[in-house]
Amino acid sequence: MTKYIRRASVFCLILLVALLVNAARVQVFQADSLDGNAANRRTTIERYGQPRGNILVQGKPVTGSKDSGQSLRYERTYTNGPLYSPVTGYASQTYGTTFVESAEDDILSGTDPMLSPIPFWNDVSRAQNPGGNAVTTINAAAQQAAYAGLGGKKGAVAALDPSTGKILALVSAPSYDPGDIAGTGAATTDAWSRLISDPDQPMLNRAIRQTYPPGSTFKVVTAAAALEHDVVNGITTETDTPSPYTLPGTTTRLTNENPSLPCENATLEYALQVSCNTVFANLGAQVGLADMVKMSENFGFNDSGIKIPMTAAKSNFDTDMNDSQVALSSIGQYDTAATPLQMAMVSAAVANGGTLMSPHLVDRTTTDDGDTVSTTGTKTYKQAMSPYTATQLQQMMVDAVTKGTGTNAQISGATVGGKTGTAQNGVNNEGVPYAWFIAYAQADDASSPQVAVAVVVEDAAANRDDVSGGGSAAPIARSVMEAVLNSPER
Repeated sequence: MTKYIRRASVFCLILLVALLVNAARVQVFQADSLDGNAANRRTTIERYGQPRGNILVQGKPVTGSKDSGQSLRYERTYTNGPLYSPVTGYASQTYGTTFVESAEDDILSGTDPMLSPIPFWNDVSRAQNPGGNAVTTINAAAQQAAYAGLGGKKGAVAALDPSTGKILALVSAPSYDPGDIAGTGAATTDAWSRLISDPDQPMLNRAIRQTYPPGSTFKVVTAAAALEHDVVNGITTETDTPSPYTLPGTTTRLTNENPSLPCENATLEYALQVSCNTVFANLGAQVGLADMVKMSENFGFNDSGIKIPMTAAKSNFDTDMNDSQVALSSIGQYDTAATPLQMAMVSAAVANGGTLMSPHLVDRTTTDDGDTVSTTGTKTYKQAMSPYTATQLQQMMVDAVTKGTGTNAQISGATVGGKTGTAQNGVNNEGVPYAWFIAYAQADDASSPQVAVAVVVEDAAANRDDVSGGGSAAPIARSVMEAVLNSPER
C-alpha cells in the first residue's frame, strides 16, 4: 500500500511541477506576446482607463480628456483642434495616433518607464503611471497669425527660431478637428470616411508632408552655391548672362517673368532683388551638378531622416541631371521640390550666419506634475555656408524686401530679409502657380534674427493674376513674424 501512495505522490508532484513550469512560461516568457495580442483588450482598456497627458503650447494645454462612460473610458479632446492639428496630430481609440500624439505616445499614455518614481517599478508592480506632458516650442500668437493669414486657402506655414531650431509655427490649411475621430462608434467612422474622401485633403500636413516646386525661393540656395564656389566675384559684379538665356545643350530659350527688367548681365544682388530667372539658371549651370547637390543637401534637401519628432517628407534636388536640367533646377523648377519646413530651414540658415540648427517641435517632456523627463536640446544640423556668404545673402534678401519683389513683408521697427517665389504648376504650367515667400526678421533692438518663415499658398480658386509670392504669401509671413517679434518671450 505504501508503494502505491508513494507512486501517487510522485505523480502529483510531477503534475505540480508541470503546472508551475507552465505558469512560468505563460507569465514570464509569453507575457509580452500575450500583452500585444490583438485579441487581448485588457491592455487597451487599461490604456484608456485614465486621462491622457497633455500637449502644451506656452504652458497651456491644447488637448484634454473626457470620460466617455464606455469600456474605453477616457477619450481625447482638443482645444482649437483645426489650429493645432498639424502639431498634435490625432489620438484615436479607433485609428491610432499621429504626429506629436504618436511620437510622444509613451509619455502621454503613461507607459514610459521614465515616468516611474522608482526604476523598474512598473515592471514589478504592473502599475500604470499618470500620463505625462509634451511641451511644444510653438508660439501661440504666431500659430494663430499663420492660420488666420491662410484663411482656409490651401497652403502651409512653417516658422523657426534661427538660433535654436525651435519650431514657432506649423500650420496647414484646410484643416480638421482631431476630436471628431478620437472615439469609437458610428460618429467616429463617419467623420473618418468624410475626411479621407475630401478632395481638399484636410488631414494632409502640408507644412511637413507635402512637397512643392519652390520656384524662385530656391534662388537663395543657388546664390549661396555661386558665392561659395567663386562663380561670381561678389554680389555687385556683373554676371555674364544673356537675356533670354539658352539652356545648355538645347535651343530652348529661358526668359524672365518681366521681360522689361534689365536682367542681362545683372549683378547677383540685383538678380535676387527682382528675381531674374536667366541669371540664376546660368549660375546654377556654372556651379555644376555636384556642387549644386552638395549645397542643397547642406540645407536639408535629399534627407529622409529629418524628424521634428515626426518625420518630414524628403525635399528633392536631383543627383543625376544634364546641364539644362541643372539650370532649371537652380531656379526651383524641373524636379526640385521642397516642404515649407525645408524652405524655412533655408531662410533660417541665412539668418543664423550660415549655421543651420536642427528643427524641433517638442522642447521637453514632463511628468503629470511638471518634473522634466527629457529635453530635446539645441543641435547643429549643418554648416550650410560660410558666415561671410550668409552676410552677403542677408544683404540681398533685405534688398528684395526694401526695394524688390518682397515689399509687402516690411515691418516697422525691424529688419526683414525675404525672397518671393511663384512656382509653375500643372500640365504645360496651366495650373494656378504656387505662391511662395521665405523670410527672416530681426527687431531693431535685438542682437540677432528671431524668426525665419516659409509660406506657400496653393489656392486653386484664386485669380491667376493675383497669385504671387509677394502678393499672396508675403503678407502672411509678415503677420507671423510680427507675432513673434511682439511676443514677450522674445
